[in-house]
Amino acid sequence: MTVKVLVAYATKNGSTAEIARTITEVLREEGLEAELRPVADVGELQEYDAVVLGSPLYKGQWHKDARRFAKRRREELAQRPVWLFSSGPLDASASERNIPPVPSVRRLLIEIHAKEHATFGGCLTEDARSWAARMIVKAGHGGDFRDVKQISAWAQHVGVTLRGGAAPRREER
Repeated sequence: MTVKVLVAYATKNGSTAEIARTITEVLREEGLEAELRPVADVGELQEYDAVVLGSPLYKGQWHKDARRFAKRRREELAQRPVWLFSSGPLDASASERNIPPVPSVRRLLIEIHAKEHATFGGCLTEDARSWAARMIVKAGHGGDFRDVKQISAWAQHVGVTLRGGAAPRREER
């Protein structure tokens, strides 16, 4: 039986969607059936054996769509293996060290018994949608800090864990 994984995400400018797409592709390469969906388009979770859920960080919070999804689906998520990821640091810090989840994501991690959380570098370019984001870029604080090797390695770890059965939860809570 092939393990079916939902890779669900929220995004504002598209970079978290691209991270989720990379994760989906790697999971498929690992022999899993992986389905990519924005959280707003996710139907029932019954058909999925596992979930990877990701969101960009804004002012220390997940995107409202991801927060809403996690809150409404908390019980369903707690019944299957779940991995969480955040994107956001606009520097190389996420590639250089393990960045723990922000407090609200840490609480979610505990509530749904997620296996682990990863923080990936973010991306903010001059074509960002909001005025505030464009001002951040104009001030010289933008750029693409996503590390595809790091993202792929993490996704491969998730895939190997799912193919091999239950793995111990990471004690990063």
